[in-house]
Amino acid sequence: MTIPVLICDDSALARKQMARTLPKEWDVEITYATNGVEGLEAIRAGKGEIVFLDLNMPVMDGYEVLHTVQQQDLPAMIIVVSGDIQLQAHQRVKALGALDFIQKPVSADAITNILEEYGILTLAMADTPTVDDSPLLEVDLRDACQEVANVAMGRAADLLAKLLDVFVLLPIPNVNVLEVSELTMALKATESSAKVSALCQGFIGAGIAGEALLIFHDSSFADMAQLMGMANPDSTNTEIEVLIDTGNVLIGAFLNGISEQLDMNFSQSHPVVLGRHCTVNDLIHDNSGRWKRTLAMEINYRIEGHNVQCDLLLLFTEDSLPTMNFKLGYLMN
Repeated sequence: MTIPVLICDDSALARKQMARTLPKEWDVEITYATNGVEGLEAIRAGKGEIVFLDLNMPVMDGYEVLHTVQQQDLPAMIIVVSGDIQLQAHQRVKALGALDFIQKPVSADAITNILEEYGILTLAMADTPTVDDSPLLEVDLRDACQEVANVAMGRAADLLAKLLDVFVLLPIPNVNVLEVSELTMALKATESSAKVSALCQGFIGAGIAGEALLIFHDSSFADMAQLMGMANPDSTNTEIEVLIDTGNVLIGAFLNGISEQLDMNFSQSHPVVLGRHCTVNDLIHDNSGRWKRTLAMEINYRIEGHNVQCDLLLLFTEDSLPTMNFKLGYLMN
């Protein structure tokens, strides 16, 4: 008997990778959803007996889907597939009824092991592999880049969560190719009037280079210093130490997450404080000569239960785009 399988993820690359890693001999009919609302519609229509569910999605995220399925007792066995690998994320999805959790990027072995562990794979076996040519599997470079950022974002959040014993709230990464004049508008999570401090750290690999920019909201210094166990949170030295330590964690882990996916290594320069207690407009204007046209990845990190918010912005040089496209091409094919 053919099993209805639903893959619910806003990334076309993630949907394609997930479909590829399903056991070839498994007799399934695959349906795709790009957000939680579409996913619930598919489940109610009987198209999601087994569901592979992302957490960070627009319209309705994975947590909301799990809550609705649990509350309405919908017939679905849900396996969460996410780049958010924080221990608390695992615990929360399990409490909401998820069968298990798989971290991105997915592997065929991990999928097979979970399906066998819960006796799902033996429910039905196909004589020939299922082939799907759905247009929902068509991947463009921006989508692929956003999914790479999503996985790297989760790695950085997990490290920060472990170091501070907190839960880091994660957004959907914002990825665009833009001019420096458009940078301020691209920073969706930062109010133009808010005071911020920032540092940058250069990075370079084989054919890919750029700068990581950490924009730290000034209102976050006190809580962050307390979480880090620092005295005198209002002092200049403490603020700079908080800024540099946060940058080292988030930038280093994020770059490692990218390098693992693209199979390359990055070297990093020493961090440099770009500005303190200024607006984002002033920050970008005063440093506009550093960047030209760029591929920008923006992630807004927040810590649950604390007044801590910062933006991590990775700015890749225009010369890096051909190599990025080449590397991402391997993931897309």
